[in-house]
Amino acid sequence: MTASSYIILAVAWLTWVTPFVMARSEGHARTLDRRARWGIALQGIAYSLLWQRRFWDRPVESWRIPVSLGFFVAAGALSWTATPTLGRQWRFDAALNKGHELVTSGPYRLVRHPIYLSMLCLLLGTGCLITPWPTLTLSLAVFIIGTEIRVRIEDRLLATNFGDEFERYRHQVRAYIPFVR
Repeated sequence: MTASSYIILAVAWLTWVTPFVMARSEGHARTLDRRARWGIALQGIAYSLLWQRRFWDRPVESWRIPVSLGFFVAAGALSWTATPTLGRQWRFDAALNKGHELVTSGPYRLVRHPIYLSMLCLLLGTGCLITPWPTLTLSLAVFIIGTEIRVRIEDRLLATNFGDEFERYRHQVRAYIPFVR
């Protein structure tokens, strides 16, 4: 793998993570569902699978770089827009704050969980650049299972809190992959 590939990976990951480091959540959660941590664990396993092969020993095919860059740009754009749009509602855990608001603007008009879409783009960008296809496929499957756990738990929390307003939103806007129910 070339030095430029390492630089692309480092810049992409730093660009993606920066808005989350800068984000501020609001104190203690009013409602918290720790079961979503199983989804977080599976997502973490999915990312770790990307790095299991000795990717540094093999050259990167030239077509992989622009494809990865496309995913990285999408991941960065989503993380930089979704996190500030979510504002004080952002939390690491599946939780509701006191005075929690249903956010439906910005990237939340495209998908209900744009942060998970950004994570998916980051996974695909990294995997396309450094991971053999069978391992990327396994990683993607594990990631989707973990994300589905988180989405279902978070949607349940939002439905309990916002009722019909959330149900209308849920029927109009896809979960985290545009155009896919």
